[in-house]
Formats: sequence, structure tokens, C-alpha cells
Amino acid sequence: MGAAKPADFRAVIVDTTVQEKAITFPTDAKLMQRARERLVKLARKHGVVLRQSYARVGKFALIKHQRYAHAKQFKRANRQLKRLRTMLGAVIRDIARKIAGQPGLMQVFGLSLSLARRVRDQRQRERGRKVYSLHAPEVECIGKGKAHKPYEFGVKVSVATTLKRSRGGQFVAHVKALPGNPYDGHTLATILPAIEEAIGVNLSKVVTDAGYRGHNAPKDKTFKVHVAGYKRGLTKAVKRALRRRAAVEPVIGHLKSDHRMGRNFLAFAQGDANNAVLAAVGYNFSLLLNWLGLLCAFILAMLATTATPPPRPRLA
Repeated sequence: MGAAKPADFRAVIVDTTVQEKAITFPTDAKLMQRARERLVKLARKHGVVLRQSYARVGKFALIKHQRYAHAKQFKRANRQLKRLRTMLGAVIRDIARKIAGQPGLMQVFGLSLSLARRVRDQRQRERGRKVYSLHAPEVECIGKGKAHKPYEFGVKVSVATTLKRSRGGQFVAHVKALPGNPYDGHTLATILPAIEEAIGVNLSKVVTDAGYRGHNAPKDKTFKVHVAGYKRGLTKAVKRALRRRAAVEPVIGHLKSDHRMGRNFLAFAQGDANNAVLAAVGYNFSLLLNWLGLLCAFILAMLATTATPPPRPRLA
């Protein structure tokens, strides 16, 4: 249809963003209270009689913790947090004693008990993977250096768009979820071959931001990757390409605001990957529909001009 040419996809801009998950902001108190409530609900469903559910005292401990934290009375808030951790541990041990020797119940409670133990044992400043949501344990905490949003909870996503704007618009060439929060520069080893395989062209130029310094691109693409911030030995063509690097930012904005990549409601890590791909597909289809609308309007205008007869000369 003429919206884009294969040559448009030989030079791309690559950047990363965060696809946030549909979870509430995680705090230790809410996570421990929620983990205890899930265990109690599961025990009632399968007929496991608990010694105590802590439903009433747990609720008031959470309310007190939130009020003390809001008033910046952190010693009192930590005392209530310790109570919530103690209640969760008591429920975990009680269930473990009641289901011991019953393989069927142990299989039912296995995942919930594992998540509850991780929530109880994790601390604020420890390193490593943590649980930020019980219904979506795959969520990661990602810091992109934004002043208004220091941390985002979801998965990192790589987005590649064309360097030169095609006739139909700024198309998305490739998108992929990157679980594990990898360093941006270390993603090019898998992203660049995937772009070439998906599109079927040989990349001649890749433009990235300064976050890709020290990248591990394939050896045949090492000198085709141009990172923003470098000053020496740049040709005029490379300087023009680096000035176009910011063209990927509005594309990411449209993917998030118009095509549901800003908040992912699909479950598990596979849902993260699917949602990113579907958002890019919807964005490209919207550009194609706009291009088809312009093309149809142009054809109708041409037919209207040819159908109208030329005006006859008036006799004197």
C-alpha cells in the first residue's frame, strides 16, 4: 500500500521502557496482611481448622501501622509491623502442622505457603528478588531515574522503531519483554538478531541512548550501533541520526496511553510478553488505518475531479 518500504527498516532506534503491572503499591504491612488473609481463606475452603485466624487484630494492626507511618511515628509503626509479621508466621506454622502427612493438601497449600514465607522473611534493604504482589509474583522493581516516579513495578520492555519516518508514520519495528531487569546494553545481543529475523532485512544503523554504553551487540553490528553522548569521530550522517533518537519517545507514549501498554492486566510472565506485542500490533494497525483513510480520500478526490465536465465557454 506504500505506507512503508523495506529500506525504512534498515536503520532503527532502540530504547527500553517499563510496562507496569496491575498491582497496588507494595508495602510490607499490606503484603503480610494480604498473605495471612489468603492463607486463612484457603484453609476455610479446604476444611483446615486453624487455632486462630487473627482476622480482627490483624486488621487493626494494619490500620495502626498506616496511621503511625502517616504521622511519621516510625517506632510505633515498626512495632505494629512486627505484630503483623508474628501473626503471619503463626498462621504459616499452624497450617504446616495441620497439613503434615497429607500430600493432597500439601500440594494445594504449596505455592501460597511459599509466597507467604518469602513475604515474611524479606526485608526492606536486602538484595535479590522480592515479592511485590501475591497474585503477580513475577513483578519486578525497576528504577529508571525519573524524579516523579523513582520506582516502577512491572517488566522492562525493549521497543525499536524506524529511524526515518515512513510515509505512513513512525512504525514499531520490534518489541519484546525483558524479564529479569537486565542492563540495557546487554539486551542488544538478543534484540538485534530478533529484529533482523522478524523483518527480514540487514540492519545498517542502530541508534540508542546513553543507557546502552558498554553494549554487547553482535560482532558484525558493533560499529553500526551509535550511542548518544559520543562526540569523537562522528560523521554528519551519524550526527543527524543521533538527533533523531528522541523519535522513539512519542511512540512509547502512544503505546502506553492509547494501546494499553501503560498497565498490563494479563497474568504471569507470558501475559507481560503478549501484552507488549499486542500493543505494538495495535499501534501499527492504527497507522495503517489512517494511511488507508488518506489513500481512499485521495482516490475519491481524483475520481470527483475527473467526473466533473469542464465548464463550457459562454457565447457573447
